[in-house]
Amino acid sequence: MGLFDKFKEVTRKVSEVENNIYHEKRDYLEIYERNIELEKAIAERTEELNDANKRMFTLQHIWDMMNSSTPLENVMEAIVNSTQGELGYMHCVIIKKSVDKDGVFMNILAQSNDGLIDRLNNLIGTPGIQTRRLNYDSESVFADAMRRRTIIQTKSIDLSLRAVLPELSSETVQKIISNQPVKSVIVIPLITQNQEFGWFCVFTARDELASAEMDFLGLFAKQIEMAITIADLFQAVREQAVTDALTGLYNRRYFEEAIEKEVQRAKRQNQPFSVIGIDLDYLKKINDTYGHYYGDLAIKTISEVLKSNARSVDVPARMGGEEFNVLLPGIGSEGAMIAAERIRKSIEHVEIETIGHITGSLGVATYFEHTENVEELLELTDQAMYTSKREGRNRVTIAKPITEVSWQEVAVNTFLDILSKNRIPMAQHLSKELCLKLRAPVNKDELSNDSLYTVADMLAKMYNPMHSSGIVKNKVLMAVSLAKRFDLPKEDIDNLRVAILLYDIGNLMLPQDLLQKSAPLTDDEREQIKNHPIIAAQKILKPISYVQDILPIIEHHHENWDGSGYPNKLAKEDIPLTSQIILIIDQYFALIEPRPYRGKLSARDALDIIKADSGKKWNANLVKEFISLIEHDIV
Repeated sequence: MGLFDKFKEVTRKVSEVENNIYHEKRDYLEIYERNIELEKAIAERTEELNDANKRMFTLQHIWDMMNSSTPLENVMEAIVNSTQGELGYMHCVIIKKSVDKDGVFMNILAQSNDGLIDRLNNLIGTPGIQTRRLNYDSESVFADAMRRRTIIQTKSIDLSLRAVLPELSSETVQKIISNQPVKSVIVIPLITQNQEFGWFCVFTARDELASAEMDFLGLFAKQIEMAITIADLFQAVREQAVTDALTGLYNRRYFEEAIEKEVQRAKRQNQPFSVIGIDLDYLKKINDTYGHYYGDLAIKTISEVLKSNARSVDVPARMGGEEFNVLLPGIGSEGAMIAAERIRKSIEHVEIETIGHITGSLGVATYFEHTENVEELLELTDQAMYTSKREGRNRVTIAKPITEVSWQEVAVNTFLDILSKNRIPMAQHLSKELCLKLRAPVNKDELSNDSLYTVADMLAKMYNPMHSSGIVKNKVLMAVSLAKRFDLPKEDIDNLRVAILLYDIGNLMLPQDLLQKSAPLTDDEREQIKNHPIIAAQKILKPISYVQDILPIIEHHHENWDGSGYPNKLAKEDIPLTSQIILIIDQYFALIEPRPYRGKLSARDALDIIKADSGKKWNANLVKEFISLIEHDIV
């Protein structure tokens, strides 16, 4: 082979190598590009699978709730929060279509907890959108979706907002829709049992939704409709257990559950709510004059007034007997007073067969404004209601904050609570008699203490037949004079006044033959009697929220200065001074009053006994001031 042939052969082989390299490079590129496409497809399928899993998880969560006795409102809240949180929407809401005497309207049943709704509420002000009566516009996207029974996606967020809140100014609407990520709203009609229920609305940051997502939302709407139907059935059964049989209003149990939920909502959305307390005037007189049939008729009349004046979100309830409460979500004290006055006038306006006209006494208290404790809120409502009673009935009274309530009001309402709720053993007729004394009308500007001292004397006489009328008043006046010698603040003195009225009430829970025994007590009997401060503080008074500051005074009023007292063997400065004041006054009056086992002592003999225990049973300074006080009176 010549040189030229060899060159051609080498060139041919080089070309073959180059061709092979080229083809291999092209194959590699094709494989690389296919791998990229495959990885992209895998990522897309994985994302779709994750979305599908989230949707299935959400559906499973709702199915679990549907197959339980979970209340409808809880199912609704779970739906919107699951959809918003797990599926990544900006906001979700379930809106109900309703009809009343004023026409068709819309109201929110549930909405997800997110920054979007907080921003909206901040801009539209109080009340928030969740407690408002929303306008129904027959030309809106909501009406269109319901008519066509189809899902509609709209980018006209401003028109949708103006449709439900036409009172908003253009400036406010622009503030709401500007500088926020929502691009469109998906409106899904909800049909349950062939009835137009409302809409499930989803706010999203995407301009367009994939057809698969729209299909899912359609499927999801069907599950929501089924959830509503099932939950409604459970709700119907549940309402039988939480509804008052006579009036059809909610009962105390439901009201207490509702107000606890409202507290959580109020804290979450930083919005107030109010409670109106209503007490039918003169029910006993109606029963005695016309019979219980007409008493029940008067109670039912009040219930009808409450129903006709209630918004869809309000909770009117019969708390027992002739007492009613109305929970007003999202309403401050000013609005609550207007609502209460409207109820009062409506009650007064109704004419009942045979009876004629009836009236009610009303009280109003507002969460956040008057207190942030729900028990105190209800107590304040009761106090305001009882104030309306005492000031002439057929009126509305706004509650005072706890710090502004007089000691007489606290004492009167504490006795009313104890008596009306049977916290002590007592014949029902006597309990009612004492309540009537406490509720008797008094001067508007100054509470009369006579009925208060009379009731306290009557209760003392039940466990101590030798108790003399007027003693309680003397004890209170003496305690106040002694406390002022130690420069105690007004709040402490007022607490002491109330404690003097209540400190021995625990004796009503002890066997009467034990308290009146003339023979010496056995050790076991003595230990039994020592329990009365604990009984008074913990068993009788502890459930009453507004006397909590008084409980330690009562619980420790048998503690001795040297630590030999009971129930906790406190000593010296650990004992509240107010408790020591009660102890020394109690001892003094026990000595100068007769007892089954001895006659009464003179004031001077009693002071000698007290003086002998100075530094042991009492603080020496307290004894000195007490003796000075008493000697001034007996000179």
